[in-house]
Amino acid sequence: MTRLGPLARTLEALLFLSPEPVPVADLAQAADCWPDEAEAALAELGEACAPGARGLVLRELAGGWTLATAPEAEPAARRLLARPRTPPLTPAQAETLAIVAYLQPVSRPEITRIRGVSADSAAATLLERGVIEEAGRSQFGAVLYRTTSLFLKLFGLNALEDLPDPSEWDPTPEEEAELRDRLLRAGEQRAGGALAPEAAPAAPAAPEPA
Repeated sequence: MTRLGPLARTLEALLFLSPEPVPVADLAQAADCWPDEAEAALAELGEACAPGARGLVLRELAGGWTLATAPEAEPAARRLLARPRTPPLTPAQAETLAIVAYLQPVSRPEITRIRGVSADSAAATLLERGVIEEAGRSQFGAVLYRTTSLFLKLFGLNALEDLPDPSEWDPTPEEEAELRDRLLRAGEQRAGGALAPEAAPAAPAAPEPA
C-alpha cells in the first residue's frame, strides 16, 4: 500500500472528519500550509485512493474535496447502514427542483406558471430538506429560490455548470408539445401586461397532486 507523506495524511484526516466537501483554501489554512502545497498533497492522496486501490476514493464535489465510498463497496455499505431513510422526491418535488436548478433565482409564482399547478407544497419540502434556499426577492416582492451546496453534493456535481445540458434531452413529440405550450404561457405572463406576474396571476393554480 502506498505510504502517504505527512501533509497528505493530515488532509486525509481532515476530510475524514468533515461531513461536507472542504475547499482547498480551508484545508490549507487548517493544515497550516500554502494552497499549492495542499493541492500537491491532494494529488498524492488521490493517487493513493485511485479506483480499485482502497475502499475510499477522493472526489471533488460542490467546490471542495471529500472522501467517498468506492463504488464496489456501495452494496455492502447499504446493507450495513440500512435504516429508515428520507423518502425519495415525488414527481412534483423533482419537477420543482429541476426548475429551480436551471432557472435560478426563480420565484414560486414563476414555478407555478411553468408547472401549471401550485408549487407551494413542493417548494416547502425542498426548503425543509435543504436542497433549495431563499435568495432575495423579485421586483414584485416574491421570494426567489436557488439551489444549495447540499444539492450539488447529493447529485454529485462540482458546480451548476455540470448540470446535464437540456439540449441533450430527446423528448417524445407529446412531451415536446406540452413543454412548449407551458413555456409559451409562462413567457407571455412573465413579459406582458400591466399586472405584476407575482402579484396577480391570470388564473388560480390548480391544486398540487398528492
